[in-house]
Amino acid sequence: MLKGGKVGLRARHEDDIPVLRTELYDDVVNASRAEGGPWRPLSPGTKDPRLVVDGTEQKHVPFSVIELDGGTLVGTATLWGIDTHHRTAHIGLALLPASRGKGYGTDVVAVLCHYGFVVRGLHRLQIETLADNDAMLRAAERNGFVREGVLRSSAWVMGEFLDEVLLGLLTRDWTAAPRPAGR
Repeated sequence: MLKGGKVGLRARHEDDIPVLRTELYDDVVNASRAEGGPWRPLSPGTKDPRLVVDGTEQKHVPFSVIELDGGTLVGTATLWGIDTHHRTAHIGLALLPASRGKGYGTDVVAVLCHYGFVVRGLHRLQIETLADNDAMLRAAERNGFVREGVLRSSAWVMGEFLDEVLLGLLTRDWTAAPRPAGR
């Protein structure tokens, strides 16, 4: 398990899937904002490709996020779009509604940066998020990500086009930045 100050990132367990599906993906608005595509219902028992881990997939590393105090499941985190030639990847996360606003997002981004830069040897990490996703923007910027641009009207979400913000972090900037002890 990878550990931050408040959260741990571990492998997805089978019993995580129903919780994540109910709390994150059965919510039409939340899923539409987070997934980059239209929400669609899945029948009970369907293997949800957003949650079931394919151990052979090399460009996508999904984690379950747990609280270090108690081990409670609080969300998901992903390093995706891993490009081993250019040594780049994208970061994504989703927290359960009851776990938002507690600083977990900032810690998840920090742990994903450690995983991407130290464990995987990547050179650049990138985040794309909706321009009104203040929590993700704060979590990214607290970890040294720089706003590199706005993709105007690039996301179709629940009947309207929304802007996305593109943020990037290079390993040289991450290693030079001061971080809390323990990371």
